[in-house]
Amino acid sequence: MYSNGDIFVGEIIGTAILILFGAGVCAAVTLNHSKAKASGWIVIAFGWGFGVMAGAYTAAPLSGGHLNPAVTLGIAVDTEKWDKVWIYLAGQMIGAMLGAVLAYLVYLAQFNANGTRGTKAVPGTHTPTPTLGIFSTIPEIRNPVANLLTEIIGTVALVLPILSFGLTKGLGESGTQILIVAFLVVGIGLSLGGPTGYAINPARDLGPRIVHHFLPIPNKGTSDWSYAWVPVAGPLIGGLLAGLLYNAAF
Repeated sequence: MYSNGDIFVGEIIGTAILILFGAGVCAAVTLNHSKAKASGWIVIAFGWGFGVMAGAYTAAPLSGGHLNPAVTLGIAVDTEKWDKVWIYLAGQMIGAMLGAVLAYLVYLAQFNANGTRGTKAVPGTHTPTPTLGIFSTIPEIRNPVANLLTEIIGTVALVLPILSFGLTKGLGESGTQILIVAFLVVGIGLSLGGPTGYAINPARDLGPRIVHHFLPIPNKGTSDWSYAWVPVAGPLIGGLLAGLLYNAAF
């Protein structure tokens, strides 16, 4: 259906757009000297949703627009086609890292001003802003079991509907399915994102975390590698469970 090269390129481009929008909205809300400073969780949820929409519509003609290893895994469980899974995952990881770098470049001046004296518009000296939350997820209450369950349930709530949308005749061909998935991601963020920040996508969390570790961001804080396994394992388990549940129920 899709060639290996098209899958690889499509997933790189689509996932890069997703992370550019997602990390970008987190930077906009978080960093000092941003016009969207402190605009809140609803803005973040819609920013990620629009990122899914833009990335998936762009990648769809080339790869189907998975943009998420959990989605790829759920589809593979459903279809029993595993030969191209590694190509999807490679493209998604590279795209996630590329998108994180692009978001950093968009907010370069704000990152460089992190913790330094403000401008005329925002006078005074600012406490350095921790930056990991711009790139990756951080739990509000650190409890590995609870955090893992949150990510598993949130990912099932994403992947199972995506698989089920394929049962509605013409939804995929019309392009409406991608729009609905974008709003699904917004809904997950609003309803289920509070405990952990809703990674629901291993590449979305791990790729930008790697980039955060290496970027020369002043006062950037920790990359929190002790937690990094949760937003990888949770979505992968959730994607697997969604695929199994879909096969059992539909």
